[in-house]
Amino acid sequence: MNKTIILILAITGLFSCRQSSKSKPETFNVETANSEKNAQNDNDIYSKYEYKDSNGKRITIQNGYPRGGIKYTDPNGNVFSYAVFWTRIINETDNPLEFKIDLPINSYEISNFPGKHFQILIPDDTITLDKVPLINQTNLKSFLDNNIHKPSSFKRTINPKASSGFYFLMLISTLEATGMTRTELSLKGQDIFYKISRHSKTTLIDEKEIHCGSINFKKMTLQK
Repeated sequence: MNKTIILILAITGLFSCRQSSKSKPETFNVETANSEKNAQNDNDIYSKYEYKDSNGKRITIQNGYPRGGIKYTDPNGNVFSYAVFWTRIINETDNPLEFKIDLPINSYEISNFPGKHFQILIPDDTITLDKVPLINQTNLKSFLDNNIHKPSSFKRTINPKASSGFYFLMLISTLEATGMTRTELSLKGQDIFYKISRHSKTTLIDEKEIHCGSINFKKMTLQK
């Protein structure tokens, strides 16, 4: 087996999001406060957060497993690995939910690869409530070519009794195996946080929580 095939197999294993449909997705012996792993027995969902306002109306955030992605070559010939994660927000309140996300160019330095970073980008695609579509690889390359090495910003309004989903694209400046990666979006008050965690089998390698935005709602209480 040549080195190229070995590399592809290693990266594919790194971001493998689940086992076959007949088995439960791989989980880790790592506690995430107030996070419900594999919510609703849905193999697409990694974690779910529910928040209630003063009237008992809910906002739900669902975070998915990674989808697709092995290798990307930028216009200058530099090679990266990447993975695509998704988040869906369901607004069951009586008011529009407005939020903004801003991410720096290099969001997260990889602890065991000094000088190497994860960059998080947000394509302006929408995910419907009933389906998380597959990534269009052609559009994805075009997006990366035009947005690599730029900060990423994103604004959206979700109307009452509606939902909206979007992708987080993680670009990694190394092809080395960096550990199995999971991500999740959550709220603390009106602040939005994006957490990246890396695991080796059942061991947590490291994690970083990035303050990346805000919402217009006040006094939302996290449901345990």
